[in-house]
Amino acid sequence: MYFYSLLATLYSLLLYDGCSALMPSSDASTRTLPTLHEFFAPGGVLARSPLPFEYRPGQLEMAKAVERALSERRHLIVEAGTGTGKTLAYLLPALRTGQRVIVSTGTKALQDQLFFRDVPFLETLLGELRVCYMKGRANYLCRRKLFALRDQPILSGLDEIDEYRQIAEWERITETGDRAELSALPESSALWHKLDARSDACLGSTCPDYRRCFITEMRRRALESDLIIVNHHLFFADTAVRLAAGNAPDAGVLPESAAVIFDEAHELEEVASQYFGRSLSNLRFEDLARDTDVLLRGQSSATQIPALTQQLRERARLFFAALPMPADGRHPFTNREDFLESSGDLYLAVRSTLRLIEAEMERLTDVDEARGLETRVASLRADLEFMLESTASNIVFWLERRISAAPGTNSAQRSAPRGSARSTFLQATPIDVSELLRTLVFEQIPTVVLTSATLTVQGSFEHIRRRLGLNETRELIVPSHFRYEKQALLYLPPSMPDPREPDFVEAAATTIERVLRITRGRAFCLFTSYTQMRALYERLLPVLDFPLLLHGTAPRKALLEEFRATPNSVLFGTSSFWQGVDVQGEALSCVIIDRLPFAVPSDPVVQARMRAIEESGGRPFFDYQVPEAVLTLKQGFGRLIRSLEDRGVLVLLDPRITRQRYGQIFLQSLPPYRITKTITDVEAFFAPKPA
Repeated sequence: MYFYSLLATLYSLLLYDGCSALMPSSDASTRTLPTLHEFFAPGGVLARSPLPFEYRPGQLEMAKAVERALSERRHLIVEAGTGTGKTLAYLLPALRTGQRVIVSTGTKALQDQLFFRDVPFLETLLGELRVCYMKGRANYLCRRKLFALRDQPILSGLDEIDEYRQIAEWERITETGDRAELSALPESSALWHKLDARSDACLGSTCPDYRRCFITEMRRRALESDLIIVNHHLFFADTAVRLAAGNAPDAGVLPESAAVIFDEAHELEEVASQYFGRSLSNLRFEDLARDTDVLLRGQSSATQIPALTQQLRERARLFFAALPMPADGRHPFTNREDFLESSGDLYLAVRSTLRLIEAEMERLTDVDEARGLETRVASLRADLEFMLESTASNIVFWLERRISAAPGTNSAQRSAPRGSARSTFLQATPIDVSELLRTLVFEQIPTVVLTSATLTVQGSFEHIRRRLGLNETRELIVPSHFRYEKQALLYLPPSMPDPREPDFVEAAATTIERVLRITRGRAFCLFTSYTQMRALYERLLPVLDFPLLLHGTAPRKALLEEFRATPNSVLFGTSSFWQGVDVQGEALSCVIIDRLPFAVPSDPVVQARMRAIEESGGRPFFDYQVPEAVLTLKQGFGRLIRSLEDRGVLVLLDPRITRQRYGQIFLQSLPPYRITKTITDVEAFFAPKPA
């Protein structure tokens, strides 16, 4: 399979991770942990903890299923409704195995929750645990880069000079090298990108700072841990590197493990598609040229390199400018042969320059920095050749142009079109990753546990199993601990036009305004597109008295903090606010969704997957688009009820859920909300209770 050859080039592209660890006590691995019943049952260890306790039968049921899967070396897929307490339901069985277990999450927010909240809580009940938290390599400082920049300073302006001084002083005292310790360093710092420990310029064991390297220390701590908390991106990066190295014992950064638990498993297909594909951009060429100039500056034997890197910049600029991009956004690249016919000389010129740089670096046998750069150039050339010449059948080739601010600009500048640059990407994405996941994950790892609050469609795991290639597995559905029929009301406004009709925006604005006046703000308005979000935000901004927050005007974390801290606020958001967001209490009392979240049918990856399903005799709309939209809608609605005390109203403005036959699939897949089409029921829901 062609993937096996392409994965060899991922080494220099993927972000390996560093970790910080909770160090073990001497008897941590031999201590007897309580049984599941002793821990979860009424009157048990959990009930005696300082936290408010309510016995959850589903939590204990899930914990037993996980423990059984681990002991019998079987796979398990669990949909655990919100409020089940699924995190503890898999953490304790994993710790009880006495073997190393990897826990992989879809978001950094859940990683932080596990390591900084759930694990310390367990330690108060069980004693010290051997747990390692692995972060992306780009979060860690590379001492070699720091020292090289000190000796050959190429800093842009006073801001970078000040940032360099901060980092240099911090390097002398930090034990982890984790950027998170530098609270004063701007999120948009361009200098950090020049100093981080990403692998594409890493010298490995030949580096003079190898023993003092923060990544070396991370690997040591990982080997000493029983539980390793990673994310899906790292997991698949590590899988790719191991495969490329023929599963050599020292390949990758994750130690061997008895099991892997994927939390937020609904994201696996998307993440795997990214890591088993390829990506090429003008930014990558510019980064290579810049890093080569910095790392080889002053080397007497590298006199030809500066001219070649400048040539690479110029030729890459011409190549990317010639790509057939009708507009910003994502577009199929189906006419690669025509492009080579008309602009093949530009492609050959870039490839030729990369080969010349490789040849020059091969001559630099006395320059350590050249080894990492040579690997990086070879990887870039291999990806370029693949993008233009590959005939792989299970791949969709596509183009993307994004508007991005120049490095070093602040968040306010990044949200403004003025001064922005357009970055162009050539992408190659697997159409179907099920076979890859089956052979590389489910057939290689003794026990894989997949869990999420959103894995089933109409009570069935068929869709997710088919997309992930999961054939042999046990299944479990654990209903939510919440009382949705009492805590939540789903309002489906009558007489709404189809979202594709021109009068939808006006009708949606009228309905949203009325609902928000009833709820007194305190809402998320979630949209499937930036265009729709901005249109409704601009219509409602002059007529609403509530504080309105708009996705894109500040970092996501800052917007959420402002939302929580600002009474009666309303947040307008798109995809990243549909999941991984936890706002408990009255601050979030309403979630409004504009339309059923079908994937954009013109998206090149969606197009290719639908075409593949049709060619195999399936029904693309019902076999792919509807199930994916169901899982996304469940995620969006899941933002509302986050605790037993939460109450609120859900609003879906899309009338297709009741008018179209497929709407029943959505309704039958949602929790048992009370449903109404009457606005007076919404008013009654928020009416003050009689004294």
